[in-house]
Amino acid sequence: MIRVRGHEGERVAVLGLGRSGLSAAKALRAGGALPLCWDDGASGRAAAEAEGLDLLDPTAPGALEGVAAMIVSPGIPHLYPAPHPAVLAALKAGVPLDNDIGLFFRSWAEEGWENFDLPPKVIAVTGSNGKSTTSALIAHILREAGRDVQLAGNIGVGVLDCEPAVNGSIAVLELSSYQTDLARALTPDIAVFINLSPDHLDRHGGMGGYFAAKRRLFAEGGPDRAVVGVDEAEGLYLAGQLAEGPGDDRVIRISSAGKLDGPGWTVHARKGFLSERRKSRQVSSADLRELPGLPGAHNHQNVCAAWAAVRSLGLSPSVIKGALATFTGLPHRSQPVGEAGGIRFVNDSKATNVDAASRALQAFDKVRWICGGLMKEGGLDLLHPHLDRVAKAYVIGREAEAFALALGPGVTSEVCTTMAQAVARAAEEAEPGETVLLAPAAASFDQYDNFEKRGDDFASEVARVLAG
Repeated sequence: MIRVRGHEGERVAVLGLGRSGLSAAKALRAGGALPLCWDDGASGRAAAEAEGLDLLDPTAPGALEGVAAMIVSPGIPHLYPAPHPAVLAALKAGVPLDNDIGLFFRSWAEEGWENFDLPPKVIAVTGSNGKSTTSALIAHILREAGRDVQLAGNIGVGVLDCEPAVNGSIAVLELSSYQTDLARALTPDIAVFINLSPDHLDRHGGMGGYFAAKRRLFAEGGPDRAVVGVDEAEGLYLAGQLAEGPGDDRVIRISSAGKLDGPGWTVHARKGFLSERRKSRQVSSADLRELPGLPGAHNHQNVCAAWAAVRSLGLSPSVIKGALATFTGLPHRSQPVGEAGGIRFVNDSKATNVDAASRALQAFDKVRWICGGLMKEGGLDLLHPHLDRVAKAYVIGREAEAFALALGPGVTSEVCTTMAQAVARAAEEAEPGETVLLAPAAASFDQYDNFEKRGDDFASEVARVLAG
């Protein structure tokens, strides 16, 4: 556990008692603060009491008197679409807001670092799609290279549940826009921005607010090295704002949409081949076409980001290539779950928005596509250029009929509603060489607690069908 510094002897409110909230409360207590905890749910409050933590309703009259800060869990709105009542009470009382990410960066460096031969490093990864895979891939490469690494944030353990840094250790953090938006300290050594597509717009007041939340990872004094995906205008702009000139190699531009050239440091993937270039010359390359855990151009973008991050730490191309070959991928992200009669079954339940789903579709030539759920703002228009790969769509969810209509007349679709029916129909109609792909392009909450439950249901139905 990281002991929180800077709040010794202070009363600190903690709002939201899920994994990150409870972790923050315990880390505050370990650092000498008095955490005062609250959750709207009785189970969250009971979990805090079981840990011996004190409860305090921040909306009660006078509750925030003498409180130094409020630590807010990422799922709780602090501005848009409207502040949570407890957050609003804190703002009116002049109590500063922070989160566990801000506490981590304030507390990661401990006394004695000057005696380390290799200073510990933090690599922070954000983006709309692929940040979990990229973070896990970075950690995997570093472990294969013999480095002491911890994976935390949205993946792995909570950031404050990391072990304190030791000589040469590395923390790899996957950070969402909810986390970067509110953290009062963001000082990674290497910051990675993979891509940007519309998501969580209600929480950020639109696309501009969403980009601003992501961009904060690069704003607090600036990382030593910035890895920036430039396949969207926002990434191009961010890279331009960070660089002091065309040849500034503190900024590594990455792309999976085309060749990058110029005097700076770039990594791009094109037609399944990665190329690393510096000062307009290729310095290393890799064949990505047969990597079992990283199929498709969207995963090749993740590889480019991970390659750039670990090259910044001095790893050799040969070490990186060896590690890429042993990476098996993450559950629910382009995850093979079965094959029979020349038909593959792939679980990409994490494709919860249209951009992620379009990337998943592009990874395969002929698709029997299981999709649907709670549609997000913006509709399905971004999918239309890639629907020529779809032999047929099998639509699930409470909004299945509306979702099927939104696909347009160019796509043959069948309203299945349930996962069981969708898998059975897709398996029955699929032909050798085709892929039955779960890539919903929608949230899961109409039928499942989360995308993991949805992916598990798909995998179990596939296993049942293949068992006969």
